[in-house]
Amino acid sequence: MDVKNKIVIVTGAGSGIGKATSIHLANQGATVVVSDMNIESAEKVVSEITANGGVASANKCNVVNFEEVAQLIHSTVQKYDRLDVIVNNAGIGPNLLRTHEASLKDWDMVVAVNQTGVFYCMKVALQQFLVQGYGNIVNIASLAGLKASPNNISYSASKFAVVGMTKSAAMEYATKNIRVNAVCPGYTESALLDQLLAAKPEMDAILKSVIPMKRFGKAEEIADAVVWLASDNTKFITGQTITLDGGTSL
Repeated sequence: MDVKNKIVIVTGAGSGIGKATSIHLANQGATVVVSDMNIESAEKVVSEITANGGVASANKCNVVNFEEVAQLIHSTVQKYDRLDVIVNNAGIGPNLLRTHEASLKDWDMVVAVNQTGVFYCMKVALQQFLVQGYGNIVNIASLAGLKASPNNISYSASKFAVVGMTKSAAMEYATKNIRVNAVCPGYTESALLDQLLAAKPEMDAILKSVIPMKRFGKAEEIADAVVWLASDNTKFITGQTITLDGGTSL
């Protein structure tokens, strides 16, 4: 996949899909800005990348803070003279309650990170892309943004929003040499899944029973799709959602 020498920001890159994507991008020759609100985690990912001969730098950013998002993108452009791709991966999960039981705090935080945070990153990145005449956005949505997901109201709402924002922006900037796509992972080995299984161990067997492949996805498998969309191999693809769910949506 042709991402060699591209300047790429990955948010929420300290673990899970963000970490796997950062490493995969670097292995393919991209320069990666590893962004996470936990700077220690981001620096560990950078160390792993540079130890294998890749190029990366760490940047602390909480995507719910617009000023921090603006600084992330502006500092990247200042350091590397451009931004080719941004992967909006930062996200959190809900407390798995029915809608009438969901707390206002949970709703506000999940929507702030998963929806508003993606909007902030898209807004600032698009401003830069319009200046330089091109750009590429890959949003991490979810299978929960495509189909019903009970006991999941805040997360589902936020991920449906990401899918909608992806499609709207893709139409707005299609003539500006700017592409916007999303990937929609199903149940994937990650901190979010670990959190669920720790709270309800019985969910391991239950979830696998509804996945035709009878296993969870791996972060590296999601990263493959993200890097493909970030590459020059997908120049005619925009406004799409790629579902990676082991057949669950069937």
